[in-house]
Amino acid sequence: MKIQAGHKQKISSNGNLLKPNTKTDSLKSNGVLKKTVWEYSKSIEDSKHIKLKSEYDLFIGGKWIKTKKYFETINPSNEEVIAKVAYASNEDVNKAVNAAEKAYDKVWSKISAKERGKYIFRIARILQEKAREFAVIESMDGGKPIKESKSVDIPLALAHFFYYAGWADKLELAFPGRKVSPIGVAGQIIPWNFPLLMAAWKIAPALACGNTVVIKSAETTPLTLYKLAEVIEEAELPEGVVNIISGDGATGAAIVNHPKTKKIAFTGSTEVGKLIMKQTAGTDKKLTLELGGKAANIIFEDAPIDAAIEGIINGIYFNQGHVCCAGSRLLVQESIKDIVIKKLRYRLKSLRVGDPLDKNTDVGSINSIMQLDRIKELVKSGINEGAKIYQSECSLPQRGYWFRPTFFSDVAQSHRIANEEIFGPVLSILTFRTPAEAIEKANNTFYGLSAGVWTDKGSKIFKTLSKLRAGVIWSNTFNKFNPASPFGGYKESGFGREGGRHGLEAYVK
Repeated sequence: MKIQAGHKQKISSNGNLLKPNTKTDSLKSNGVLKKTVWEYSKSIEDSKHIKLKSEYDLFIGGKWIKTKKYFETINPSNEEVIAKVAYASNEDVNKAVNAAEKAYDKVWSKISAKERGKYIFRIARILQEKAREFAVIESMDGGKPIKESKSVDIPLALAHFFYYAGWADKLELAFPGRKVSPIGVAGQIIPWNFPLLMAAWKIAPALACGNTVVIKSAETTPLTLYKLAEVIEEAELPEGVVNIISGDGATGAAIVNHPKTKKIAFTGSTEVGKLIMKQTAGTDKKLTLELGGKAANIIFEDAPIDAAIEGIINGIYFNQGHVCCAGSRLLVQESIKDIVIKKLRYRLKSLRVGDPLDKNTDVGSINSIMQLDRIKELVKSGINEGAKIYQSECSLPQRGYWFRPTFFSDVAQSHRIANEEIFGPVLSILTFRTPAEAIEKANNTFYGLSAGVWTDKGSKIFKTLSKLRAGVIWSNTFNKFNPASPFGGYKESGFGREGGRHGLEAYVK
């Protein structure tokens, strides 16, 4: 760790600048405060231990199947090609669905629930053994910081497999008074922001209920799903129970429209979710959608401000803001607006943006050039509409897709940045005077996925959350997840729940 001199001023708990302390700080001859600045030496996670193929085929019927077309998946932090990945055609989708149907009819629906639980538990244990490898690949393929992959993505993914392994032979307790049965082949489509975690959210409950699966990865992040296929091979899951493919929107549409898929689970954009609703309307397919969000993070004047600042940072800059439930709208009580903004500016200076494999990195690279262009477009609209922008002064790498942590103040309800999902490290700050106004503004959105409330008063928390129209609401924290807790939204954020006992409901009849 290197030490160098710089110009930093201390800030008090109320947001005011402190006078220099001669014991710890020194003054230059011109009277400007001089303070020691810590510069972190790089601490790069070793990637030599991971095992990646140069080319990945489709995983169908327990075998690796070649196809006619392949595409490249790249590392967004340096734009280097990591591997070539199979593109599943309509014919390939048909093979995968037929393999899943065969496995369901002949094996998976026939074995005991206890045996199903053993297989799911085995997947969890193997994932646990390979956690470091999966974390590195997730960061390389998606651009997220390695410390997030290690502490959030991979632990939560394997926790979901462990959790649903326990439910497999206890479905009568999950649905008291009902005699439930599996539905058959589940078609599942996952996004690029949490590839392995979203796969676990979908695969684990489907298998626990006795269904078989055809799952498609996102175009830009297919690698951990194919590594999961290797885990499934090692766990000796019966052939065809889980089929893993990759491709674009056309591949996803083929899964949705296939007559033999009985359940569709989709996580992604609201626009695509609406198309899937139209495609499944009038069919007997069960459907769950987890779509976009524009969550309100409400900070009352009696909130623990320093803790709230950390909650704001975690709410919007975690995973570069590539989070559907990100706290992208900050609603601050007017009396503490100046303090919160001053502290937030100060905190942004310490965020480290850079190599996702560096353990010091707080904010990694944007997932793709398409997403970076989308972020830039909306930030430009915020500037043009009169909002006041502040960005971190950090230096960005020369190669790759990068965007500085950003927030806007003086945001109006009519601004695009207050209404549209940016899906990047960009925060919009609005103010309110009364709790009633905070609730009205929080609910004034097309979305209803999540929200946060910060206050010292328990009664205010309960009164506020009872009036917020959001699927998940955090109190004096943000972005906390547990496999036993259901997750999902209202309005244009979708319907249905994943996680917890509720996550089983969509996979039984």
